[in-house]
Amino acid sequence: MTSEWIDVGGFGCLISAEPAERTWVPAGFPVASGFWTFREPDAVVIVQNDRLRVAAVPFTRSHDELQFLDNAKHMYFSTRAFEAPKGGRLSVEWDMAAQIVGGRDDLYDGFVSFHLMDLAAGVAIDVFAANRAIATVYARLPFPGASAPRNDTGPRYFSLFDEFRGVTEPGQPHRYALVYDRGEATLEWHMDGRCLKREVAVPDLGPALLAVGLMTERDIVPGKGSVSCHGQGAVATWGGIRVKAEAR
Repeated sequence: MTSEWIDVGGFGCLISAEPAERTWVPAGFPVASGFWTFREPDAVVIVQNDRLRVAAVPFTRSHDELQFLDNAKHMYFSTRAFEAPKGGRLSVEWDMAAQIVGGRDDLYDGFVSFHLMDLAAGVAIDVFAANRAIATVYARLPFPGASAPRNDTGPRYFSLFDEFRGVTEPGQPHRYALVYDRGEATLEWHMDGRCLKREVAVPDLGPALLAVGLMTERDIVPGKGSVSCHGQGAVATWGGIRVKAEAR
């Protein structure tokens, strides 16, 4: 049995919608002082032809202590979670374009992102795009409230990045896909119909949210704090997001 594709649009709710109609919400996590929202206060948000365009130039948000709070500058979570059936497969496809303004010659200085996130287990499966490079990411992180398993043969928390340089241009759109095969325990990243990366022996992935964001990945400096903002920013476009869960 094969399910139909589910379109995950409705970006207009980010500008004006009743709570019951929201398909996307500002992303964030609870912290000791309350709730940390990934939101650039002067970001320009445009919804047109069911595509979301966000410009945040320059980045201003930062956190001096928790790395994953410092990384994300402006981000949205889907209100619906998606899961591969037991023994089945979950596929996610989307269009994405990135233009980095005032950045250094370093993908991680500023980029546009798409995520499949099992927050309960701390798992993040991502694609990062900058002006002329992209990265695939497979990570398990200590998100607030997450319960990551301890492994006998590997680290409890990790991030695995693979970079692909010279594969895009500033503002150039591409069609991406993530394919998680629960039965085969494999995970694939695709770009424009080509498989970029394949992971095997992937631990079981539960219900996962979608997320889109504008981010950096600059290490917090001990004794100094965040160094992620230096006047750079990003313009991002997302659209054509759809999900399919296939049962065997």
